[in-house]
Amino acid sequence: MIYFVFALILVVVIVLILNIRIVQQTHAYIIERLGGYHMTWEVGIHFKIPFIDRVARKVNLKEQVVDFKPHSVITEDNVAIQIDTVVFYQITDPKLYAYGVEKPMMAIENLTATTLRNIIGDLELDETLTSRDTINTQMRSVLDEATDPWGIKINRVEIKNIIPPAEIQNAMERQMRAERERRESILRAEGEKTSAILVAEGEKESAILRAEAKKQAAIRESEGKAEAIVKIQTAVAEGIKRINDAKPSEGYLAIKSLEAFEKVADGKATKLIIPSNIQGMAGLAASVKEILTDVEK
Repeated sequence: MIYFVFALILVVVIVLILNIRIVQQTHAYIIERLGGYHMTWEVGIHFKIPFIDRVARKVNLKEQVVDFKPHSVITEDNVAIQIDTVVFYQITDPKLYAYGVEKPMMAIENLTATTLRNIIGDLELDETLTSRDTINTQMRSVLDEATDPWGIKINRVEIKNIIPPAEIQNAMERQMRAERERRESILRAEGEKTSAILVAEGEKESAILRAEAKKQAAIRESEGKAEAIVKIQTAVAEGIKRINDAKPSEGYLAIKSLEAFEKVADGKATKLIIPSNIQGMAGLAASVKEILTDVEK
């Protein structure tokens, strides 16, 4: 009898221990009593009545992601494409999630496919390829509204990949190649144009600098000649002044006159006029003028 009571107590303790549940963080348990919904266990330790209560469903409350297989859709311009979508969702109401819909992920996948067909059916292929953000926003809005009765919150919907038909891909590649070649030709032409402009500007600046250098050289040469003439005339004037200051005799002037005629009659002049009064300065000046005139002719 004692062994029987001990065994019974041991069985009761084991049953009680087996009916103790600890709910972890970001999880929830749906408890049913006698086949109907009773309550939702959240984080902590809980005890269920044996043979009366049961854990109907364990729900993960973390944000989850599901990658659906590519869906075939047709654009407005009758191009069949494959679209691969990714949905980020989170369970906000475990009770609605447990009793709202059978196979929630299958329901979301089918809803995603129908929503995609509705949205893409109003867009052409080019718009589809360039309007991912718009498509994502519209799909998230539609799915979030549709999954509210199921206790599911749709946080994000992303189009992972858009796969056009093979012939469309080849045409797009040829178009991109032609566009790259066109841009390359434009860049090459612009480069050649810029190079030609720079060369012309360089030649222009070089010509200007050469002309400026010649101008400066001519100015310096003219200034040098003018300065030389001034110095020569100054020296001549200084010589005349000194001669005048020395008060030369008439004999000296006559000798100088003869020396001047010696230089004039060096074979270049064809006419030579010697005044009768060689000592007269007026006659000498007239004679020299006549000689110079003949030389110039």
